[in-house]
Amino acid sequence: MATPNGLARIETNGKKKHDNGVCHDDSSAPVRAQTIDELHSLQRKRSAPTTPIKDGAASPFAAALSEEERHRQQLQSISASLASLTRETGPKVVKGDPARKGEAAAKGAPPTPQKHHQHHHPAAPTIAVSDSSLKFTHVLYNLSPAELYEQAIKYEKGSFITSNGALATLSGAKTGRSPRDKRVVKDEAAAQELWWGKGSPNIEMDEHTFLTNRERAVDYLNSLDKVFVNDQFLNWDPENRIKVRIISARAYHSLFMHNMCIRPTDEELESFGTPDFTIYNAGQFPCNRYTHYMTSSTSVDINLARREMVILGTQYAGEMKKGLFGVMHYLMPKRGILSLHSGCNMGKDGDVALFFGLSGTGKTTLSTDHNRLLIGDDEHCWSNNGVSNIEGGCYAKCIDLSQEKEPDIWNAIKFGTVLENVVFDEHTREVDYTDKSVTENTRAAYPIEYIPNAKIPCVGPHPKNVILLACDAFGVLPPVSKLNLAQTMYHFISGYTALVAGTEDGIKEPQATFSACFGAAFIMLHPTKYAAMLAEKMQKYGATGWLVNTGWSGGRYGVGKRIRLPYTRKIIDAIHSGELLTANYQKTEVFGLEIPTEIKGVPSEILDPINTWTDKAAYKETLLRLAGLFKKNFEVFASYKIGDDSSLTDEILAAGPNF
Repeated sequence: MATPNGLARIETNGKKKHDNGVCHDDSSAPVRAQTIDELHSLQRKRSAPTTPIKDGAASPFAAALSEEERHRQQLQSISASLASLTRETGPKVVKGDPARKGEAAAKGAPPTPQKHHQHHHPAAPTIAVSDSSLKFTHVLYNLSPAELYEQAIKYEKGSFITSNGALATLSGAKTGRSPRDKRVVKDEAAAQELWWGKGSPNIEMDEHTFLTNRERAVDYLNSLDKVFVNDQFLNWDPENRIKVRIISARAYHSLFMHNMCIRPTDEELESFGTPDFTIYNAGQFPCNRYTHYMTSSTSVDINLARREMVILGTQYAGEMKKGLFGVMHYLMPKRGILSLHSGCNMGKDGDVALFFGLSGTGKTTLSTDHNRLLIGDDEHCWSNNGVSNIEGGCYAKCIDLSQEKEPDIWNAIKFGTVLENVVFDEHTREVDYTDKSVTENTRAAYPIEYIPNAKIPCVGPHPKNVILLACDAFGVLPPVSKLNLAQTMYHFISGYTALVAGTEDGIKEPQATFSACFGAAFIMLHPTKYAAMLAEKMQKYGATGWLVNTGWSGGRYGVGKRIRLPYTRKIIDAIHSGELLTANYQKTEVFGLEIPTEIKGVPSEILDPINTWTDKAAYKETLLRLAGLFKKNFEVFASYKIGDDSSLTDEILAAGPNF
């Protein structure tokens, strides 16, 4: 049909005519929405964040419950987690952002209880009621990174999107862990099982003080309009994974743990049930400094019997990560599983290597190898099934980060990554990784799948090599030594490295640092127990121990030179390939270390450190000095006995320096 001016009429009712060849518009029937809110609701479809799983792996979980019943049980579980000690029930929880009250109430408000369901025995004690029980606590449950970005930018001062897409946040006054404010409840069981006393990181508190702090944290969280809840897993080994629930007040903390823990699938969330461990992060709220055992307004408390952790007075997200690591150091050995503060990678032939080392030893650099798959960068378990990563993400240092030196970490900092305490250009939002204005401890937290050569799932066979890294600024340890089991235990317990002191007063002498099991701040049991488990597994599965010095040669710091990184990489390659298993060895004096006489691509003269020193007397003097520091450090472990006698302790002691 033509219009009066002779032009064909344009149809706008969605019907298309094919008989006259006229081109029509692409209009369709109007959307089925009466309001803007309804229109927005059509824009979104339900999903859940997931950690990548092996292709084709079927979920062992079946959705047996109806959606309504599952949702009801989930809210009840979260309410129970938030229950105060002075009230029998938790708050009334509802899913969703309080900014969308109508939508949240429609989706998540529990049904109004009918009167005939209310039964109170006349003689029952009165339940204490507070104002917080009269309001809804809105729960933002397992939000995606995009949702958490929105929450952070809307409601948290100091949250910005950087030019690379990462979320830059601030952790407040605390920009690192507070080890002196970490407490563990010393009940009857913990008194017997845990390591206490000199050298131990476990500072005691009693049950009553823990419950006082828990009440303070829970009441604070219940007073908020909304809380963030993450239900996630620890340990990629499906037989030994732990269910954790993190309740926090900041989107930053929720996104951090979303990245650092293992992210469940929809099906796994449906049957998640009661968590094995719960964190109450009320870090914005201080503890009461007059409470028994408190020494500041910060308190990080762990109760192993209750399977709970309370955080007050610090917003540094690393407290959650390392707190859970400490819990795994307790739970896993009880199952005969060794928990390890180490990096881990795997070759194309399935050969797995563990890397232990303190800050500055090159653990991250050497375990990140483009020719090998990364199983994990920091926390692992060694069970009868092999090795598995505890975490679902990486927590990398950012200070002086460059694309040339650390391309994998550089490229992993993108949308979804949390950048802590970094400085950026106000206009371009480009990050200046060299700027230490806020702190030197700038960090990036990102999912492990952001690393291109990450092995998903993060599990592997039993390790073939256990590599202990030391940056020896004294310059007397060999570039590489093959260790027997007793020596491996000795150096594992010692956890040695030597760094250069600060130059404020012109001091440039090396400073020896010892950290038991290369992670003294996180272990729960006596170091000798972890060392004995390590030796047992190495012996059972045929792993070899190595001590690799990435520090100085030809003299101490200021005299000699640091061993070249290409040489260290050649040494690590020779360990992976098995070349060093068939090499010829000679023994050093004092430490009694077995050192190879030749390695392909490495100058033979540097393999024995005495050859690189022009002043042989100074070498011997420095060697004896370091040996003395080892002996002094080991005094705290020498009296500990495993089993009915002290034979194992004696064997470990004999593997140390003799002079």
